[in-house]
Amino acid sequence: METVTLLKLLSALIVLGGLFFLERLFPVAPRRGGVKRIGKNIGLAGINGLLSPLVIVPIAALAAATAPAWRPAALDGGWGLALDLLLLDLWIYVWHRASHETPFLWRFHEVHHLDEFLDVSSAVRFHFGEVILSALARGAVIFLLDIQLISVLIFDALVLIFAAFHHANVALPGGLERGLRVCVVTPSHHWVHHHRRRADTDSNYGTVLTLWDRIFASFSTTERTPSMPIGTEGRREKSFVGLIARPLSKS
Repeated sequence: METVTLLKLLSALIVLGGLFFLERLFPVAPRRGGVKRIGKNIGLAGINGLLSPLVIVPIAALAAATAPAWRPAALDGGWGLALDLLLLDLWIYVWHRASHETPFLWRFHEVHHLDEFLDVSSAVRFHFGEVILSALARGAVIFLLDIQLISVLIFDALVLIFAAFHHANVALPGGLERGLRVCVVTPSHHWVHHHRRRADTDSNYGTVLTLWDRIFASFSTTERTPSMPIGTEGRREKSFVGLIARPLSKS
């Protein structure tokens, strides 16, 4: 498990660093917010980075270790891993959608959406309360479906890589973007999800696969434009302290 964790960290650093560099070479939209904005995002990511080995991974490990061993032997190898990854991607779609449709969960998730510009740093901007709540809910899924811990760790690495990719302010060739969007979430697909207009924000919930948005009728046909306003409709960005305190306000 230590090897997988180390590979996850290294791959994340390589992808995040590479996309950060590419954003400056091939941006879609002019950068906004400067160092202060990125600092807030990295600050939130730092809190969650500390929580990961102390809370998030232990919850997943406990759920996997105590799960009823109902899985047939045929699911011990590659097919089992593929099924686990598919189930976890469906789970994160359901959780993401619930975070938009449930007022209590939205108060935590809105911290991610209050960012008024998207770049690779937005991929790691989440309130620690949301991270803990999602870890607890995911623990129940891991337990009930007897999902292997190795599958969870691999999926977490994939989520971080794909989140960095689809939040990145990187211009892709139109044909490549459209081709990828058939299967996986791309920057243009996910940027619409961050459109300040709530009708678009409540769509395109997928993290890795666009399959779930198509199946559950949440795939938006809105096309991204470089001038598309990003953020939360009717609200403005908050200070770092304001972001931490956001879930305490019901309004």
